[in-house]
Amino acid sequence: MDRREFLKLSGLSASLILTDNLLAMEILEKEEKREIKSKSGGKKMKVVKLQPKDHLKPKGLVGISDEQIEVHFEAHYKGYVAKYNEIQEKLASDFADRSKANQNYSEYRALKVEESFNYMGVVLHELYFENLVAGGKGEPSPELKKMIEEYFGSVNNCINEIKATGIACRGWATLSYDLYNKILVVNGFDAHNQYGFVYSVPLIVLDVYEHAYYVDQKNKRPPYIDAFFKNLNWEVVNERFNKAVKF
Repeated sequence: MDRREFLKLSGLSASLILTDNLLAMEILEKEEKREIKSKSGGKKMKVVKLQPKDHLKPKGLVGISDEQIEVHFEAHYKGYVAKYNEIQEKLASDFADRSKANQNYSEYRALKVEESFNYMGVVLHELYFENLVAGGKGEPSPELKKMIEEYFGSVNNCINEIKATGIACRGWATLSYDLYNKILVVNGFDAHNQYGFVYSVPLIVLDVYEHAYYVDQKNKRPPYIDAFFKNLNWEVVNERFNKAVKF
């Protein structure tokens, strides 16, 4: 074999090796991409659906009409239940590719953000309707009253703090028991999933979205908040407090 033939064969071998390497890299790249794609593989995610709690709908409230409660309960509260369930279906069916999750925008991010909005919309509304009863009921238990007075000076001061928070914030005001530091706090939300204190148990839940009062009060929030406290079920609030302090 002369020098010319040797160089030809060497060049061919090098070319084949390069081609093989490129093919191997391409196959590996495809395998890596396939592995990070969202796949249900095996068992699919469980779809956990919520059911509206019709027994929580209050009637005959003082200063809050049944008509106002009807649209609030049937349209808004049940709307959050329906949308939460829809989101669960999409998450379980791989509607959004997890490999494309992105904090700026992605279908998966949108689902997770709206999942929190709708789920907390369900929970807060159920707590709200549950702590209402026609004409109000009971009073703070001695244990709860003692803690309220310790942190706010008086029950009236505490109520005024919740009222002011309800005026200042766009969505909710709560009196909550903070499980972390074992204290009472008044918490304001601009939306169901915004500004809520983590690791706290809501005791009094006041909805201050316009949909809670626009039928009766149009855009006047203060008289609605006053009416809320005339219908507050302290027995429910006491029960929540008793459970929270035992946690």
